Amino acid sequence: MTAKEETKNFENSMERLESIVGDMEGGELSLDIMIKRFEEGQGLIKFCSGKLDEVERKIEKLLNKEGEPETEPFGEAPPPPAIKQPPAATPQPPAPPIEIADEEGGLLF
Repeated sequence: MTAKEETKNFENSMERLESIVGDMEGGELSLDIMIKRFEEGQGLIKFCSGKLDEVERKIEKLLNKEGEPETEPFGEAPPPPAIKQPPAATPQPPAPPIEIADEEGGLLF
C-alpha cells in the first residue's frame, strides 16, 4: 500500500468514525445497531491509533538519522527546570511579650 493510499485509508476511517459518533449521539438507532456501530468504532479507533503510532516512530527515526537529538514521544513534556530555593533564614527566638501597665501597675488590656 502506498503512502497516499494509507493516508486516504486513515482519513476514510476517521470520517467513518465521526459518522458513527454522530449516529450514536442522535439517539435514533436500535440497541442492536448501536452495539454493531460501537464495535465498528472500536476497530476504527484501534486502526487509527496504530497508524498514528507508526507515523510517530517514522518521524523519530528520520530525526535521529539526521543527527538530531533523541526526542520524547508526542504528548510528553520534559520535566520543569529546577527552581533554586533561597537559603533558609536562621530562626530567631520569639520576642518576649510586651506588657503595658498604667501608673498603678495594672495592665491596660
